[in-house]
Amino acid sequence: MLNERPVVAVEAHLHNIASFLAERGYEVVPLEDRVPDHADAVVVSGGDDNLMGMQDAETKAPVIRAAGLTPDDIVRALDQRLR
Repeated sequence: MLNERPVVAVEAHLHNIASFLAERGYEVVPLEDRVPDHADAVVVSGGDDNLMGMQDAETKAPVIRAAGLTPDDIVRALDQRLR
């Protein structure tokens, strides 16, 4: 990740979060059936505890639940975990 933009997989329906992250220098990729291997972090809605099987997914990437968080809160959480 050195000198590269962090890659964040974001649920498809979180368009506003994806745009906000892209504007702040993150590379945003879609979160589909599974977490992409190259994702440094994942952002999910958090409305369902086992959304898309994320609870069972094996990933070393931190998972940020967007429920109740502002876009700025999400960026702060990502910055703390990734930078």
